[in-house]
Amino acid sequence: MLAIKLQEFIHNISIGDFKTIARALTFVENNIQPSEELLKSLNYHSSTSVVGITGPPGAGKSTLVNAIVSSLTSGGRKVAVLAVDPTSPFNLGSLLGDRIRMVKNFNNPNLFIRSLATRGSLGGVSEKTLEMIDVLRAANFDLIIVETVGVGQSEIEIAGLADKTILVLVPEAGDEIQHIKSGLMEIANAFVVNKADREGADHFANSLTKMVREQHHKIPVFKTVAEKNEGINDLIKWIEKPFEQNSDRKNILITQKALKIIQQQKMAHIKTDILYNAIVNAAKEPHFNVYRFVEEWLKVHN
Repeated sequence: MLAIKLQEFIHNISIGDFKTIARALTFVENNIQPSEELLKSLNYHSSTSVVGITGPPGAGKSTLVNAIVSSLTSGGRKVAVLAVDPTSPFNLGSLLGDRIRMVKNFNNPNLFIRSLATRGSLGGVSEKTLEMIDVLRAANFDLIIVETVGVGQSEIEIAGLADKTILVLVPEAGDEIQHIKSGLMEIANAFVVNKADREGADHFANSLTKMVREQHHKIPVFKTVAEKNEGINDLIKWIEKPFEQNSDRKNILITQKALKIIQQQKMAHIKTDILYNAIVNAAKEPHFNVYRFVEEWLKVHN
């Protein structure tokens, strides 16, 4: 892309042209040129807040995001939602269902929605998510929401992408409250007990609040019923409240981001389908050993 066209492209992103933003995200997600030059040329809005929303399947994250988005956009805010869907390890396909789940807001002129597959990432976050967030940060959004399915490591990974991280739970998780990993306590900036009209919700929220205080964390616990739009205003007030990152933590997260970019570039030449076919053939051998296979593979493909 010629320099003058690239600058025009960047300008259209900065003024919030949805078609240009969508095209830029496609370039970045699929490593299509000029994605590399584009990322190096973008001007990011440091004031644009990125909020990560994660939690187990069935916690009502999409309904919660829908409620937050409806409230913010009705007040004139411009919001981008990046919905990370799990990729099947068997067919490398993704559900990409959030645009269906958020159909009520799909034609909202103040809302941009994009679904993204994890592409085999062991957590719920693809390396490409980092770059796609940066594209959105170069546009004129007031808030960027990243929603991901909590599948273990993804809750930790989302903290490296977001200014604030919200962990969504449901009252049924009450019996497992003592098993919540300490790592989640470190990365969550707020807990949301959704579906709080269910039995045991008050007890669960109180137990969670007590556990947070015992561990000397100043983490708020919100109760919401997203389907009925209950408790959303308090959560939005917290989301919009300025949040100052600890400088050491911020530098650690930037280091992790740089590491992911380096890993991605080092792995760019490895094609999953080619690797799969090679393993299919190699695994037919009676004494197949995956470590020897990888050693030989790297000798040929590095």
